[in-house]
Amino acid sequence: MTDAQTPQQFTFKAETKQLLHILIHSLYRDREVFLRELLSNASDAINRLRFEMLTDHNVLDPKAELNIRIKADKDAHTITIQDTGIGMTHDEIVDHLGTIAQSGARRFLEAAKEKNQDASQMIGQFGVGFYSVFMVAEWVRVTSRSFRPDAEAVTWYATGDDSYQVSPAEMTERGTRIEIKLKEDAAEFADDFRLKNIVHKHSDYIGFPIYVGDEEKPVNKQTSLWRTSRQEVTEEQYKDFYRQTTLDFEDPLMHVHMVTDAPVQLYALIFFPAKAERGVFSLRKDDGLKLYSRNILIDEYNKDLLPEYLRFVQGVVDSEDLPLNVSRETVQSSGLMPKLKKVLTNQVIKELETLAKKDAEKYASFWSEFGVYLKQGIAASPADTDTITPLLRFKTNINPEAWSSLDDYVSRMKDGQKVIYYIVGEDSKSVLRSPHLDAFQADKTEVLLLTDPMDSFMLMGLHKFKEYELKSVAGAEVDGASQPRAESEAEKIPEGDFNSLIEKFKQVLGDRVTDIRASSRLVQSVARLVDADGSSNPELQRVYKYLGKEYETPKKVLELNPAHAMLKDLLALETESSLQTIIIEQIFDSALLVEGLHPDPSSMASRVQQIMEAALKGRG
Repeated sequence: MTDAQTPQQFTFKAETKQLLHILIHSLYRDREVFLRELLSNASDAINRLRFEMLTDHNVLDPKAELNIRIKADKDAHTITIQDTGIGMTHDEIVDHLGTIAQSGARRFLEAAKEKNQDASQMIGQFGVGFYSVFMVAEWVRVTSRSFRPDAEAVTWYATGDDSYQVSPAEMTERGTRIEIKLKEDAAEFADDFRLKNIVHKHSDYIGFPIYVGDEEKPVNKQTSLWRTSRQEVTEEQYKDFYRQTTLDFEDPLMHVHMVTDAPVQLYALIFFPAKAERGVFSLRKDDGLKLYSRNILIDEYNKDLLPEYLRFVQGVVDSEDLPLNVSRETVQSSGLMPKLKKVLTNQVIKELETLAKKDAEKYASFWSEFGVYLKQGIAASPADTDTITPLLRFKTNINPEAWSSLDDYVSRMKDGQKVIYYIVGEDSKSVLRSPHLDAFQADKTEVLLLTDPMDSFMLMGLHKFKEYELKSVAGAEVDGASQPRAESEAEKIPEGDFNSLIEKFKQVLGDRVTDIRASSRLVQSVARLVDADGSSNPELQRVYKYLGKEYETPKKVLELNPAHAMLKDLLALETESSLQTIIIEQIFDSALLVEGLHPDPSSMASRVQQIMEAALKGRG
């Protein structure tokens, strides 16, 4: 062998060694998935070639059938998988097979260790899937020749040890051939019948013919599932397709199978995942739908087919209206894209509306996972507000455990009420104790509870629903037909005494507040903080807070309940009493705490202790 033909020896990196050790030395319940991974890679290679041939006809074997062949030798315990795809050069084979993306390998290893999961169900992570072959292989030889006519063939060989070899090879045809020497306990896979069953189970809808053995009839259906008549597809096939394309182990919440001819021609199969969080080993590494033109993959992650607030939707869109010579770049500017987007968006919204009407429980599951996306849509896409608003769900002070739509709220409004009330807070339990709700609780007036950080962003774009204005109960004055009064005039502190108390509050609090005044909206609570007239939008204040931007919260107005027993007792204390001072401080700090504005809640501890000590001595 000449020096040019001498195999080059390479050493695997640490993460790859660890990964191979797991795959080789551990037992798995479902080792057959190695074939699924290799066939998926072969399909991708053929798809890539088809895309290249749209603009470049100078390829090796341009008329060769695009297919995948699997041959098994029972006696030799070998399997050979060969495709006529794009192939690889020397540098590409080293790059693709010699190096696993370190982050991908590391996350695989961590999850396999932490979750104690069957790793055979997690190997779809990019850069890891090929190595699943070592679950069944003593050694693997990959021989490949690039589609470029002047490229030379190359072989990659590994046994799963610390190193691999790369050397020149003899191969006249374009594509990649993978030869696998099976372990003794994996000999079952060197059987045509077994291989056919695996293809049917995992790879039936690969869009290229898969031949097993010497048969000249493909064993897979080939027809893309999205181009198959809905009447011919079972629910289980939809779920299998979703699992194969996403590696999500949970069934999708629902799916939509679309075929339209006008205003655009398209086939689409889209899924709503059950969970918002994408699994570590999901095949989908980014948002976006797969875009095909006549079964040719144009864009793996197309973000122009749906608005951003629907980016959680997974699936495939195929249109024959897209020209075959379109490139990944020009497809984004194609005049067809807005039409496709409109059709798809309308259908997704329609499906969600139908789900909400027919299965409230299932829609509640959807809302709990993906409601934040729709709220974001209100904030970021003002033109879509009217479309999204009916899909919004809220909990209220009257129905704190159930989700209500704005239509539900309106149907329960009191006669003459012309405003939809809401309150923004940190969490549902604390917001229900807010002094801003006092009068509304007493009057049984319904208020939306907005406790998600995204609610403040949503309110920047949501001002009205139908003819009803949305208004915060935290406003200094709340308009509306229902104006419950806090307490009777007879129960209030006399005006002169109350004015003296206000002066004491002002003396203690100084410029920490802009004003102190009586409130007509408090019933159970002693005080509340409201925005001064002309101050910036309180929702904007929260937006700045959530964004972590430097922003000084405007000073508030402190409103006091002139009928509250605590204030009456406070008046009874000796003038200039130290206890009177610390109670005033505590009333103010408690109001800050309720609003989520207190900069250092732990600083109250010593003062609270003083108040308790005074109470125990009978001085309060």
